[in-house]
Amino acid sequence: MTFLKEFKEFAIKGNVFDMAVGIIIGSAFTKVVNSVVSDFIMPVLSIFIGQINFKELAYVFQEAELDEKGNIIKAAITINYGNLIQTAIDFLIIAFCIYIVVRMFNKLRKKSDNEQDGTVTTPKNIELLAEIRDLLKEKDRK
Repeated sequence: MTFLKEFKEFAIKGNVFDMAVGIIIGSAFTKVVNSVVSDFIMPVLSIFIGQINFKELAYVFQEAELDEKGNIIKAAITINYGNLIQTAIDFLIIAFCIYIVVRMFNKLRKKSDNEQDGTVTTPKNIELLAEIRDLLKEKDRK
């Protein structure tokens, strides 16, 4: 009985809803990044490599065997390293984009936390100037 109660509390707190929203946004974000990779980055890289679709890159150990009609009798044995390259590029770009989004989110959260606390982060040179001002005031009083 306690398990159901704990699950109900978990679901009501909004964690499940937040997670669902994150998954939906993440899948949409992945589509955008995949489009950027396949429609923008890969064509630019193909200028240097000479091939747009990395997924077609493969090392062939054994060619496919065909009959007289052209039907495949025995499939080719290949290592498809191009697919790995394509997936690695997709991963790096997605990871970089997520890093940028999380970094901006953390900056906004820090700014929001400071506004709620009433504290304001000041640059180091302003803090030094304030210390100098305070020291000068103390010197004038003596």
